[in-house]
Amino acid sequence: MIFFSLSGIGSYIRGSGSSITCQSHLFCLFIGIGFCCISLFYILSNSHFVAAAQLLIYVGAINVLIIFAVMFINGSEYSKDFHLWTVGDGVTSVVCTSLFVSLITTIPDTSMVRDYLDYKSKPDYRARSDK
Repeated sequence: MIFFSLSGIGSYIRGSGSSITCQSHLFCLFIGIGFCCISLFYILSNSHFVAAAQLLIYVGAINVLIIFAVMFINGSEYSKDFHLWTVGDGVTSVVCTSLFVSLITTIPDTSMVRDYLDYKSKPDYRARSDK
């Protein structure tokens, strides 16, 4: 229970830290912490191989690639021309919102959802037929 709580707190710190910070090297640190916390969840669910693969692949490779990319970014060039909301942000927001609304309206009309709802509406869907 203690490890689960520590992993949850670590994931919360990682999520809030990577969302709040504007410094790219701290962002990479928070991403690495998040990957380690995810591997703790795998360890708690007795998936030790998946946890080891998570650490080796994501923390060992992906995070190193992110740090390598950060080394090539010139921070002063981008920080002096900082705008809170740009036209690209608005276009991206409109596109993502329209995709979300489209998915929300399309998914309930699929045959899989209709079959599931029909199956759940039967009164004896939990009853076993082993008689």
